[in-house]
Amino acid sequence: MPAFNYIGRDANGSQVKGAIEAVNSAMVAEQLSRKRIIPISIESAKQADSDISSKNIDISDLLGFNQVTLDDLIVFCRQMYALVKSGVPILRAINGMAESSTSVKLKSALTDISAQLEGGFPLSNALHQHPKIFTPLFVSLVHVGENTGNLDDAFLKLASYFEREQETRKRIKTALRYPSFVLIAIVAALVILNIFVIPTFANMFSKLGADLPWATKMLIASSNFFLNYWPHMLIASVVGFFAIKYYLKTPAGMYGWDRRKLKLPVVGGVIERSILSRFAHTFAIILRAGVPMTSGLTLVADAVDNTFMREKIIAMRSSIESGESLLRSAVTSTLFTPLVLQMVAVGEETGRVDELLAEVGDYYEREVDYELSTLTARIEPIMVAIVAVMVLVLALGIFTPMWDMMSAFQGK
Repeated sequence: MPAFNYIGRDANGSQVKGAIEAVNSAMVAEQLSRKRIIPISIESAKQADSDISSKNIDISDLLGFNQVTLDDLIVFCRQMYALVKSGVPILRAINGMAESSTSVKLKSALTDISAQLEGGFPLSNALHQHPKIFTPLFVSLVHVGENTGNLDDAFLKLASYFEREQETRKRIKTALRYPSFVLIAIVAALVILNIFVIPTFANMFSKLGADLPWATKMLIASSNFFLNYWPHMLIASVVGFFAIKYYLKTPAGMYGWDRRKLKLPVVGGVIERSILSRFAHTFAIILRAGVPMTSGLTLVADAVDNTFMREKIIAMRSSIESGESLLRSAVTSTLFTPLVLQMVAVGEETGRVDELLAEVGDYYEREVDYELSTLTARIEPIMVAIVAVMVLVLALGIFTPMWDMMSAFQGK
């Protein structure tokens, strides 16, 4: 938030000077008037300390520690709902949440929000100053709740939204746990074979001087390459990891990956349906809160967390702004199935778009549940085939020359 230096006179006529953080100079003047200070001049100030602190890199943030998790946000929304519904003032509720919060980052943010509330700022404006914790969707629903007097309902909707998001993530992690363990086991087996097993047999075969088959030569070549160039492979892996990570942070890289992962075999459909479920539920919550459809689509585009889908949703918003209906813009986006489009059409005809969108979200959630329940069964044959190929190559590479040598000894 920008800082402003001010000069004014208090109730006794004495000159006072100071600095206040505010969105603009008008808000500074409003804060001074509450303190019974008549402003003479208000100028924007560049604080060196603030610049330096903003440039400092927090090591804990860089390593991913002290991040505000979905659990933290769910607890915050649930407790704020209970406090606001009970009639507790917002400032007292925020102060209590700041004292009881177990997240260092959230505690710091709530302390700053409390200070801004004491300065006269509305809650939505104070939340907006912490975009890494409170998304535009979060801020917009709180803003609507403040203006309509339904702030408790806004926090309840946000808690339900975060709980659904958390449940979806847990289901995906559970479904991918078995394939991940199998993949790790395969990689570990390859490393052990190349370091310990294959070199032993290679020494034995080299002493015997027998003519080795292609499978054995391939295994020995792979082991030699691994033993001789493992430092280069390690460095290349680390450099490649950070290069890919950096590329995925660029707009082009993020867009390309977000588009390709929707087309991945086996898991691409799960990812796409999960995003569409989030889109439908989020859009329904926004419309129920009273946010206009075009503004709601902008918020939903940020909430889906996929740049490719975001572009499609922004195109839907542009189409609606040009006079098209929600149904026609949805058809043009090519995101939805005919069944979902029929539900959207009925929602527009009956004026119950938010209810039908909630049904669409539930439909996609059921699709995701089914896909996740069969995900392991679909991935398992692929894993079995990979393990079978490894065992076959290993058996051919090790046992074939041994059989040849035994045949040669028996022939003699």
